[in-house]
Amino acid sequence: MSTSIDTAFVKQFESEVHSAYQRMGSKLRNTVRTSNNVKGASCTFQKVGKGTAMTKSSGGMVPVMNLEHTAIEVQLQDYYAGDWLDKLDEIKINHDERQVIASAGAYALGRKTDEMIINALSNATASVTDNTTGMTKAKLLEAYEILGAAEVPDDGQRFCIVGVKQWSELLQIEEFSSADYVGNEDLPWQGSQAKKFLGTTFMVHNGLPIDGGDVRSCFWFHKTAIGHAIGAEVETDITWHGDRAAHFVNNVMSQGAGLIDADGIVEIPCDETPSA
Repeated sequence: MSTSIDTAFVKQFESEVHSAYQRMGSKLRNTVRTSNNVKGASCTFQKVGKGTAMTKSSGGMVPVMNLEHTAIEVQLQDYYAGDWLDKLDEIKINHDERQVIASAGAYALGRKTDEMIINALSNATASVTDNTTGMTKAKLLEAYEILGAAEVPDDGQRFCIVGVKQWSELLQIEEFSSADYVGNEDLPWQGSQAKKFLGTTFMVHNGLPIDGGDVRSCFWFHKTAIGHAIGAEVETDITWHGDRAAHFVNNVMSQGAGLIDADGIVEIPCDETPSA
């Protein structure tokens, strides 16, 4: 039938989109607290307060911590990324148009995932004081102290995302980039633009907000500070339109992100004013 689509074609396309999204789409998805297969329009994350250990008398009742529980609701949003795939275009071009559209859709949805997470990070209440200079060692140490004072766990689940300019400035800090301090296996140019430093995974991201075109907001945070709710993973719907002699490829997802614990985030504002 002219209105049918080859099943193998659909399955291959869906696989390519999903693979591209996981591989290239979102950089931040695995850096935050995630709840999968959410049913409904929202997801509730539980924030648990700090407990205090106490003594008890012999034979007495064990003291109760009375932990404070706070419910954080994250709303799900539906997002779409579609395009046309003309039947005859594929025989006129020297590249795989199906893979191009699959990757483009995955990138679009991945950017939206990161945008939601970054918007949640932007609700941070703690910040490094100096916003008139670029990324410096002094700023890193100040942010490190703020996280420590807030008793944010130093358990290997801390992340710091910075812009491209800040990454280049980090490379000028000897303790960050020299094998004498971090060892060969943690040099920032090996494998990808990510590395361990001060017990934290540092990453480059192009989507960080910039205020007035001059001050870039970077964020140092713990994984549990942000909640990422997933109602529907990336899915692909392909329909044939005979009047256009083309397939319409529609990629969809339903996700949301929200702030769980502001104490687990420090904003590091960095000046990007061009040199005169």
